[in-house]
Amino acid sequence: MLGNFSFGDYFKKEAIHFAWEFLVDVLKLPPDKLWVTVYQTDDEAYQVWADEIQVPRDRITRIGDKAGGKRYESDNFWAMGDTGPCGPCSEIFYDHGPGIPGGPPGSPDEDGDRYIEIWNLVFMQYDRDASGVLTPLPKPSVDTGMGLERLAAVMQGVHSNYEIDLFQHLIQAAAAATGATDLQSNSLRVIADHIRATAFLIADGVLPSNEGRGYVLRRIMRRAIRHGYKLGAEGTFFHHLVKPLIVEMGAAYPELAHAEAQVTRAIQQEEERFAETLSHGMKLLEEDIARLSGETLPGATVFRLYDTYGFPVDLTADIARERGLLLDMAGFEREMAAQRERARAHSQFGQRQTADLGIASGCTEFHGYDRLEEEVTVLALFRDGKAVDPLNPGDEGVVVLDHTPFYAESGGQVGDSGWLRADGLEFAVHDTRKQSEGVFIHIGTLQQGQLRVGATVMAQVDAVQRQATALHHSATHLLHAALRRVLGPHVAQKGSLVDPQRLRFDFSHPEPVTPEQLETIERLVNAQIRGNMAVETTIMAPEEAIAAGAMALFGEKYGDRVRVLRMGDFSTELCGGTHVRRVGDIGLFKITAESGVAAGVRRIEAVTGERALDLVSTLQDRARQVAQLVKGDRDNFPDKVRQLVERIRQLEKEVEQAKARLASGQGADLLGQTVQVDGVKVLAARLDGVDAKTLREAVDRYKDQLKAAAVVLATVEDGKVRLVAGVTSAETRRLKAGDLVNMVAQQVGGKGGGRPDLAQAGGTDPSKLDAALQSVPDWIRDRLA
Repeated sequence: MLGNFSFGDYFKKEAIHFAWEFLVDVLKLPPDKLWVTVYQTDDEAYQVWADEIQVPRDRITRIGDKAGGKRYESDNFWAMGDTGPCGPCSEIFYDHGPGIPGGPPGSPDEDGDRYIEIWNLVFMQYDRDASGVLTPLPKPSVDTGMGLERLAAVMQGVHSNYEIDLFQHLIQAAAAATGATDLQSNSLRVIADHIRATAFLIADGVLPSNEGRGYVLRRIMRRAIRHGYKLGAEGTFFHHLVKPLIVEMGAAYPELAHAEAQVTRAIQQEEERFAETLSHGMKLLEEDIARLSGETLPGATVFRLYDTYGFPVDLTADIARERGLLLDMAGFEREMAAQRERARAHSQFGQRQTADLGIASGCTEFHGYDRLEEEVTVLALFRDGKAVDPLNPGDEGVVVLDHTPFYAESGGQVGDSGWLRADGLEFAVHDTRKQSEGVFIHIGTLQQGQLRVGATVMAQVDAVQRQATALHHSATHLLHAALRRVLGPHVAQKGSLVDPQRLRFDFSHPEPVTPEQLETIERLVNAQIRGNMAVETTIMAPEEAIAAGAMALFGEKYGDRVRVLRMGDFSTELCGGTHVRRVGDIGLFKITAESGVAAGVRRIEAVTGERALDLVSTLQDRARQVAQLVKGDRDNFPDKVRQLVERIRQLEKEVEQAKARLASGQGADLLGQTVQVDGVKVLAARLDGVDAKTLREAVDRYKDQLKAAAVVLATVEDGKVRLVAGVTSAETRRLKAGDLVNMVAQQVGGKGGGRPDLAQAGGTDPSKLDAALQSVPDWIRDRLA
């Protein structure tokens, strides 16, 4: 029984007194408005409330376990799970008065809103084992929870959290942004609530994406955007709420104000991205709902909205709930499973040599940080995923060693290559990977000799490849630090690849990096390289490393001890890869490309060392060739090229003008070919020597001149027929330009289409063009008839 357990006066007594003192003496809440609950057998807490605080006993409720619930499942007994620390609770409720429906805690009407919990004391005093036995903790504690916004509502004399000043200002701002007039709208409340979550997540470095916390953010944002759409908002509106939010919360959270531009930009980009699909998705949903015979939206529809239009499932569920509909989640999961199966079928993941070999973990020691060559013992051999002994010449296989200098692919760094050698024996290692934690597998081909389990061989890493990889890996650390300095602290690593040829670094950033920013980043990295600081590594606990300023990757699992890589005061990160000894070893850093790989994720590719010098040499050679072509030198060839480009543009403009004059000159002759067909002027003719753009302009011009007209113009260019048809707007009720141009195109071996008033087509048989054009009046006559 819990009531027989006591920790003396200091444990529950002090926590209860502190809570009451703060609410009654500091906040001045009326004592007669406060109600209390305790766990049904917690006599100690009950005694403090009744005898010391002197809360009337009719306002103290004992609450026990839920009927039919799990072991100790109760509103007044908290547990972190089936086992572990747990203990009874004592809660304080505020009575909003008889004007609000609901009964006191523990009563049949307790789910009403009259009595609102504002304080909770969790007395963490037990450890529960798997059999349900409670053992007193040697050092009990109190977990205090207070509803800040609920308390603000009490202090401001309102009932709902949404009625407090902070929310009211945001709701008013949301109404102004969306054009809504009903300030009690639930949609405005959703938007006001979601702008807070959105802004704080982005300020903390989260960006909308399709996975992990980025997807949680995307779901929140798209739900708010949909509610704005529901209120009648036109265009983007959500990002306009960042400034009002900072007015309300920027003083308490200055990091929000510092990130205002970044937050606003990220929200606007997501709004613009979702706006492209929202109306189409809503149209599909409305059509499917209109066709619905029952009350359940098919899983196929839910999946299509998710997969094609970017509707998170909970957003579709919101809309369905508003219409009184259910979702066929089983059908949705079947569609998702089918998509995953399709993805698996197309995946190239896995190779026959790297299937799960069933090796016990922890049998390979890595010595490659301080050596590239050592004598090792072969523990196991595999071919085609099966254990063998021996490997024979020409065999492709996997070798497991007792220890190794070969780095296994991890953290974006490719695995080492090299050789296993002994007298008369050579195994070429093409790649090194981790089969499981602590087990390195060396994948390659036995080139000579016979390799047996138990053999002693010399493991030799390809030093040239390892060094080139190390240059690129160390450069990614400098690049990461430089990105955060130039673009902002929101930059976080999203992926990387380092191999002997190049480095690739993916990072969170909502927009393309400008050429000026790229130049600044490159210069900053090269300045550190010239500084030639030492690269220091330290082994420590993860918490100690992060406290020391080391950057860790979100979601990455770290062991009890981590390797911290420090490059002066410029970069400190957790990293298990191989690196240079001094930053100057990198030599030179050159960015080769910047691109986007996903929403809110950018990619920079770069080279270092010898590769960077090769790139510079190539660029210089190309510059020299261009300078020769434009009869300039290294200093003035950009100006020469610029002059040529301007000259070409001028000549292109003159050519277009000449074609327009040619078309206009032929125009008078062409107008003479116009025929009347049932009140419609029909012109079908060739206009030679012009391009497609001039052809379209000519069709528009003749439509204007002829008023009620149908025009088809054709030209032959490089053996291909180009056709443009136009119909004046009044005549589109009876004639469609798309049908007209397609009729002509089919006669010359082509097809086409377009709008009712203007359409284009092509063909491959110019010999039949004249006959096709002559057929136009009769075709129009038949259509009009």
